[in-house]
Parts: sequence; C-alpha cells; structure tokens
Amino acid sequence: MKRMPFEPPTEHYNKHIEEIDEQICNLIKKRKEISVNNPGFPTKQLITDWSIKYNFYEDFLNGVFAHFLNEDMYKPVVEPIGYLKNIPILKSFENNDIFYSVTFIRQFENASVVHLNMDSISTSDVFEWHQKEHTHFELSVEGEETHYDCRNEGGGGTVGHETFTFIVSPALPDDISTYKLVFKEYKMRFQKPTGFEFVI
Repeated sequence: MKRMPFEPPTEHYNKHIEEIDEQICNLIKKRKEISVNNPGFPTKQLITDWSIKYNFYEDFLNGVFAHFLNEDMYKPVVEPIGYLKNIPILKSFENNDIFYSVTFIRQFENASVVHLNMDSISTSDVFEWHQKEHTHFELSVEGEETHYDCRNEGGGGTVGHETFTFIVSPALPDDISTYKLVFKEYKMRFQKPTGFEFVI
C-alpha cells in the first residue's frame, strides 16, 4: 500500500514560533528516551486536567498523545521490487476452531511478502461477520541476528476466511529453518495485545 506524499496544509509559517517548535521536538525526543519509547497513555483525568489548565479540547489532546504511539506508521515504506521466487512454507497452527496457515513466502530482491491465512467454520451470516469486532495481527521474526521490519499491509476476507499481508524487509533467508514467524493478536491496530500469539 503506497503512502501518499505529504503536502503541508498551508504555505504560511510564522518564523516567530520556530524556536518553540524546535523545543517541542526536543521534548518529544526526551519523552521517548525517559520512557524507553514505551510511554503508555495519559489517564482520562490527566487529559481533563490538562485540557482545562492549558485551554485545549480533550479530544485534541487525545489525538496528540495517540500520534506519539503511532510513530512507526511513518517509517519509510519499503515496496518489494525484483521478484525472485516463491518459497513453500506449508506450516499451520490451530486454536479455537480457527486454522492459521502460511503456505508460502514470496521473495523479492529487497523484501519478502508473507500471507497469514485464517480459516474457520462459521455459522454467522455476512451481516453478523461485518458487525463483529475484528482482530489485528502483527508479525515479528525470531532466530536471526538481522533486525527485520515487518509491516502489516492490511487484509481482508469474508465469513470463514481472512488473510493478512506483511512486508518484511530486508528479505528473509531462503532457508526457513533459520527463523520463526511470530504472530501477535491485537484488538485493533496499535492497541493492547489480546495475549494470543503463535509461532509458524
């Protein structure tokens, strides 16, 4: 999924606030360092107190602090180029009547593409399926010294079958015995994990 290039919402910038804006950047950096990049989220009471003290809308402050949790969304996007081959995986995991599988990894020169399939026997109709709370998965790679960036490209599906696509960069080794794919479930993107995870 290609990210649209950012366009400033206005051509105007008040140079009198440049020093303040730089101080804001410095404070954000300090916040990351002190919290070891795991700040959590201010309580509702803190948001209320600060909105009154500094004359901001509560939803505005919620939005500001939510953005601090989502910095990884803005990493440079790696688009797979130079298709090489498909590597058969044919591995699976089953839990609560849901069958999770990765059948292959598509190899490119600069990245790998992993598809997580979820199949189940569902008695829901399409309307009920659309109304339910859907979960979200994140992928990490274990067993390699290399750090892999794993980006969830989204997914889709219907009653009984869903698929998530992940872009992994740099490309994974062809030898699949040297690493493990770890999938963690979240209620929604960037929210608390449900505690369910599995390895393929």
